[in-house]
Amino acid sequence: MDLSLFLHEMWNARGAIWDGFQMTVSISALAIFCGTILGVFVGLALVYAWLPVRLIVRGYVDFIRGTPVFVLVLASYYILSGIGIQLTAFQAGVLAITAFCSTHVGEMIRGALAAIHRGQVEAAMAIGLTFRQTFQYVLMPQALRQILPTWVNAATEMVKASTLLSVIGVAELLLVTQQIISRNFLSLEFYFLAGFIYFVIDFSIERLGRFVEKKVAYS
Repeated sequence: MDLSLFLHEMWNARGAIWDGFQMTVSISALAIFCGTILGVFVGLALVYAWLPVRLIVRGYVDFIRGTPVFVLVLASYYILSGIGIQLTAFQAGVLAITAFCSTHVGEMIRGALAAIHRGQVEAAMAIGLTFRQTFQYVLMPQALRQILPTWVNAATEMVKASTLLSVIGVAELLLVTQQIISRNFLSLEFYFLAGFIYFVIDFSIERLGRFVEKKVAYS
């Protein structure tokens, strides 16, 4: 490997790499945030909703989790446009990963809530708390302690899933890396660089999760 050549090419491509990095972070952050919020409602529906609603949500979860993310990305971009819902490649990609994330978070919430004795909910209702207050002050603090380690793993998986958006033309880090390689043919060097950047993103999420986990444990 010619290190000087690689450093020269990397410097020349710094703008494109930075743009790809920002795009990957934007996709991942939006999908994780929106997927987590939606996943909370999915988890609540799976445990506390009326039976017809539970069945519909269970069908949604099983369908999305049983479908490869690659297929979800293609479906969000091509099938939705075919039925008149026009989304940009970025929007379609974020939608697909958000849906995938929501099912994982939903199952985490479902498992955590199912482990909490229903007597706590009944006691909270008995003293006049609404369901929202019961969830906020009684259920969620306990569930959060249980799901945080698994949520961190799911969040890092969403970052990896963002690489699939290159197939619909989203200029995230992987696609940018491939475009750079097509010009200088330094495949090994730039794929290693991309892998290192993905590692930094995932490691940052993991450390943030550990920090929050400690704060929650002591609260």
